[in-house]
Amino acid sequence: MKKTLLNSFWALLLVVSVTAQNNTGYWQQKVDYKMDIDVDAENFQYKGKQTVVYTNNSPDVLDRVFYHLYFNAFQPGSEMDVRSRSIADPDGRVTDRISKLTPQEIGYIKPTMFTQDDQKLNYEIVGTVMEVQLNKPIQPGQSTTFKMEWDAQVPVQVRRSGRNNSEGVALSMTQWYPKLAEYDFQGWHADPYIAREFHSPWGDFDVTIHIDKDYTVGGTGYSAANVKGGSYPEVKNSKNEKKTWQFLAPKVHDFTWAADKNYIHDQFDGPNGVTLNFYYKNNPEIKENWKKLQPMTAELLKYFNEHIGEYPYKQYSVIQGGDGGMEYAMSTLITGERKFGSLFGVTAHEMAHTWFQFLLATNEGKHEWMDEGFTSYISTLAEEEITKGDNPNPMAGSYRGYLSLATSGKEEPATTHADRYNLNRSYSITAYSKGAVFLSQLGYVIGKENLDKTLKQYYKDWAFKHPTPNDFVRVAEKVSGFELDWYLMDFMQTTKTIDYGIQGVEANANGGTTVTLQRIGFMPMPIDLSVMYEDGSEETFYIPLQMARAEKKNPYSAVKWTVLKDWAWAYPTYSFDIPTGKKVKSMVIDASTLMADVNRENNTFGVE
Repeated sequence: MKKTLLNSFWALLLVVSVTAQNNTGYWQQKVDYKMDIDVDAENFQYKGKQTVVYTNNSPDVLDRVFYHLYFNAFQPGSEMDVRSRSIADPDGRVTDRISKLTPQEIGYIKPTMFTQDDQKLNYEIVGTVMEVQLNKPIQPGQSTTFKMEWDAQVPVQVRRSGRNNSEGVALSMTQWYPKLAEYDFQGWHADPYIAREFHSPWGDFDVTIHIDKDYTVGGTGYSAANVKGGSYPEVKNSKNEKKTWQFLAPKVHDFTWAADKNYIHDQFDGPNGVTLNFYYKNNPEIKENWKKLQPMTAELLKYFNEHIGEYPYKQYSVIQGGDGGMEYAMSTLITGERKFGSLFGVTAHEMAHTWFQFLLATNEGKHEWMDEGFTSYISTLAEEEITKGDNPNPMAGSYRGYLSLATSGKEEPATTHADRYNLNRSYSITAYSKGAVFLSQLGYVIGKENLDKTLKQYYKDWAFKHPTPNDFVRVAEKVSGFELDWYLMDFMQTTKTIDYGIQGVEANANGGTTVTLQRIGFMPMPIDLSVMYEDGSEETFYIPLQMARAEKKNPYSAVKWTVLKDWAWAYPTYSFDIPTGKKVKSMVIDASTLMADVNRENNTFGVE
């Protein structure tokens, strides 16, 4: 009898825990890494040792785990290789290059020893994923220790990671170590490395790198020498002298480093005591741009601190390397042989990712638009302010990109997994352009002041977590008072489009003007209708959307703002009267151009 009651109690507890997670609770796993890497720089190979303490904060018993072995993507026949050669518009950096790599040029990670709590484990490597069946399941609230040793080869630079990139950087070490996959309320996210980005659990990193003493190393974390007050020791082996670099990185979900014999390392004091590090090749042709970049990077940090939330670490590194621009914890790798405008632009974008990815760590496979789109939005505004631009709609380029896709017949819902879009172009425009428009247009719906408050509150509520689209929208609802589930659903989870038009403007029997508007597209929106009268005065008629259940404040302080009755979505037309006394000269739906209307030709009356 007692045993039956006990079993019933534990079953009830499990149900309650799962229910809490699915509805109101929040948990996340913790993974702490300690790694020691011995690099053979001459042959672009290294041996690694790793101790991982995995803490299961979930309500579930875990009987298996998964590791990512990203370097395995850079082998002929890999999923990344085949996908690049079969998609209609391959990434120009990849194309068929992987298929042509020789055994000396491929990348690999080959585990040679693996244990759980000092007991040997069986595992299977399937492409870029290592599947591990545990000897001892990890109970909720318990921790276990995994130890691994592995041999690795750094691939020729193809995508993000690699050796000897196009600008001559020796080692761009991204996605370079066996990395535990994320487990969250949706289960395991053990996605193969095909093209896109990453989703990982938070933890503390302690990484020691032994490399030829002629190399300078920069990346994630703090120098342990500075943290501990010591100096870097030099270690000798039978072949050559090596220098040991140790980095500590608290509370991050990735670790990246780069190394080169000809790096210049500059430091610049950023706001709030943050040290900005710059690593770039000793090339006279780029040195002036990299020097000019440094104070402007400090301005970027200040902008993001003020408009999102304060950067929580004490260092950030901008590093020449990789194959374009890619964000990582406390650092970014960017190609550096650019005109200054491009160099500043890529730095702004990748630095903004520190907030919209490394601190607000969405699942980039499932919600790529929250990562790239939000980053594009805030970095564009930062560039505009810092360079003192005068564009009335700095997001105009994002709108053009989105509208070109929305009218192409090739758009897919933003719920499509980032690796599984039919076209790379569709992915890119959806993630970057449409994601940015989502925020900019949200400002049209709830007002720019509420949008600004939402971004700050979102950071405050969800930094160091893994927010979903619903989490962001719920913050916006609480800040603004609007209901916004319709906005998230129709704009990002379908391919419905916005198209409103002015159907008719006619004199009525009362001596006034009757205006009839038409909803042509299936995506609903509130309407700002700006009217110019023949006497030169202006008035904006605001038609709230019924399902939003709220009204925004007048964004045009110098113009009369008249609030009309709500427009319910199911009604395709909406009419109202402008009283007698003034004659209409012209009118336009959404003079701000912040609404992503796919056909603006029908938005005007009386405008030549």
